Amino acid sequence: MRFVKGHGTENDFVILPDPDGALDLTPEAVARLCDRRAGIGADGVLRVVRTKAMDLDAGDAGDVGGAQGLDGAEWFMDYRNADGSVAEMCGNGTRVFARYLVDAGLAAPGEWDIATRAGLKRVTLGASGDVSVDMGAPVALGPGEASLAGAVFRGERVSMGNPHLACRIDRPVAALDLTRAPDFDPAVFPEGVNVEFYRLLADRHLEMRVFERGSGETRSCGTGTVAAAVAAAGAAGPGEWTVDVPGGRLTVVLDGRTSHLRGPAVLVAEGETRPGWI
Repeated sequence: MRFVKGHGTENDFVILPDPDGALDLTPEAVARLCDRRAGIGADGVLRVVRTKAMDLDAGDAGDVGGAQGLDGAEWFMDYRNADGSVAEMCGNGTRVFARYLVDAGLAAPGEWDIATRAGLKRVTLGASGDVSVDMGAPVALGPGEASLAGAVFRGERVSMGNPHLACRIDRPVAALDLTRAPDFDPAVFPEGVNVEFYRLLADRHLEMRVFERGSGETRSCGTGTVAAAVAAAGAAGPGEWTVDVPGGRLTVVLDGRTSHLRGPAVLVAEGETRPGWI
């Protein structure tokens, strides 16, 4: 199995080129690849497959399927969390996915769409440098809460195609213990939830840490940074936000219609797994 390793602000991925959809990618195989001690190590897997090789009508793309016109994009980002579960969307992963396509000669620098389980995502990138993704319109769903180490944190529920709870705190985010998952009400979040903890540092500038469902704490979360910016913006309206995460810095632009995420996407290694290992 050929692979490439990449990251976006240290949110890291194993990229599996599979243009014809030939891989039988089981949850167990994904978990082995992502294992940081016995595998390659990653927060998730990005399978690179042509959209026409996906059986959209059979549900390969989740509920959105062909109704979203996914077959209008050449490439489908089949994203899996580190525990092998399927996820709808990954903002950092989309940037890394786009950088891989250009680096591999499968797409030209410029502006084009990637198909995901959360619909089409338009990316803009050059031959090198940062990648920008149109993340779509955030959907604010109202207040929610989670608990951590016996403390209750209240925040805003935001859908970015995947579920988020963005909680504002008034102390440095580094002080939080995220070695265990926050507790939440499964009746409110039946599909689980990514929980962000953010603190305002200055005008339109915040710091954030995140616990992602299926992966644990990660160094960065693209959809989570947008969700945190949406929660922080409240009724303040459109604008550009700087979001510092443990793995670096991202820029979120909210324009009242959609949201854009801009930041680095780096490919660091490539190789192949040993025969029979998976």
